[in-house]
Amino acid sequence: FAAGNNIAKNFCRGEYVLFLNSDTLIKESTLRETIKYMEQNLGVGAMTCKIILPSGKFDRDARRSFPTPWIAFTHFSGLDRIFPKSKLFARYWYGYISPNSEHEVDVLEGAFFLTRRKVLDEVGWFDETYFLDGEDIDLSWRIKEAGYKIIYYPKVSIIHIKKASKKKPVKENKKRFTMAGVNSMEIFYKKRLWQKYPIFINVLVLAAIKMLKIGRYFKLLLP
Repeated sequence: FAAGNNIAKNFCRGEYVLFLNSDTLIKESTLRETIKYMEQNLGVGAMTCKIILPSGKFDRDARRSFPTPWIAFTHFSGLDRIFPKSKLFARYWYGYISPNSEHEVDVLEGAFFLTRRKVLDEVGWFDETYFLDGEDIDLSWRIKEAGYKIIYYPKVSIIHIKKASKKKPVKENKKRFTMAGVNSMEIFYKKRLWQKYPIFINVLVLAAIKMLKIGRYFKLLLP
């Protein structure tokens, strides 16, 4: 995903760059309104719109918090599903904020990721260390660190036919696709969060990631 999108770097000539998944349906008004918002808010480095699944449900991955140890724990333990409106437990998907409310977020989903060319020139494009998943989190991190705001703007929307772009990987790539998400967790933690936490927290986080990897390996053994 990262390497494929970065090919555009050699061809983009405009002021704005939109990373848009191939399994999305977008209205002309969505692009027009989001660019207008960027033009009127120069402190915004990136933004997304409301992302809707074919079922009509909201795609919660459209807006996320950075997966710090606490936020990752509440997410993978299921606490954010048990207390979906709690500011303490539901921070990963911003469950305590209505999906119809405009607000600042940490992370944008790569399905619709609008940013400025000058921002990408400043912080870099997608990190190709990530094969699949995680590259949008890492880019969001660098944009925020550079002092820009990242905005979720639900007044316009797209439809996301989720996972259609990576459906049925060829047999030799099945392991790589299955392990991509959990491998990205480890890459991101070591790159961005390792230095921010004491060693015992880091050991616990890496142990948890290791357990997730074992679970994915067992999944590969299933027919």
